[in-house]
Amino acid sequence: MKIFDNVSEIVRDDMAQTIKRGSKVSIAAACFSMYAYNELKTQLESVDEFRFVFTSPTFIAEKAQKQKREFYIPRLSREQSLYGTEFEIKLRNEMTQKAIAKECADWIRRKAHFKSNTTGENMGGFMTVDSTAEQTAYMPLNNFTTVDIGCERGNNSYNMVNRFEAPFSTQYMQLLESLWKDRDKLQDVTETVIENIATAYAENSPELIYFITLYNVFSEFLEDISEDVLPNEASFILFRSGFPRTLSLLR
Repeated sequence: MKIFDNVSEIVRDDMAQTIKRGSKVSIAAACFSMYAYNELKTQLESVDEFRFVFTSPTFIAEKAQKQKREFYIPRLSREQSLYGTEFEIKLRNEMTQKAIAKECADWIRRKAHFKSNTTGENMGGFMTVDSTAEQTAYMPLNNFTTVDIGCERGNNSYNMVNRFEAPFSTQYMQLLESLWKDRDKLQDVTETVIENIATAYAENSPELIYFITLYNVFSEFLEDISEDVLPNEASFILFRSGFPRTLSLLR
């Protein structure tokens, strides 16, 4: 067992040594960031398989009900973390998002599978690496982001990650295997993840970008409008410009 404080020793550096050609990498975490992938892309390119479980409902087909809006908003945050979290703004500002997104999407098509928790049950985050040489587990790993693997500070007072070898790591691997096969708890969302990452490098017209921006700003507001709650005069201009029709096309 070894403990990384992500100050004097970075867990990313150890992961880079542990993930060897032919390994099977499995992660259960709330978020997946393509910038975390970018930090380990050389190693992840050489794996046989990469499996990721979103530990909270993410990219699932069912849309959250309005009475559960408090759960829907965090879900949107988890989904948008594909392009970087709020603590990876510096990376997004480096204008490399399109290139990283293209590489990540191509890698996912060849190597990765994503599933999402569809239940209300809590799931802890961890990562396992299964290779011919050793079996390793890292935990806790709440998110797969540059912050959680120690490349960025984020807003953590501390960010301790434990590394376990067999036989302790075997229990985490057995847990992931059992969970991965449970169709009652997990739903495959691989294609949806690919589609979302692909939007980060697609060549879009200025008009489409404008309407997508409007959609992200006003979609929840428009869903709440009914005969009992009408928009005020300031927002009515959106309706006269055909904005709701555009929103329906973007859904």
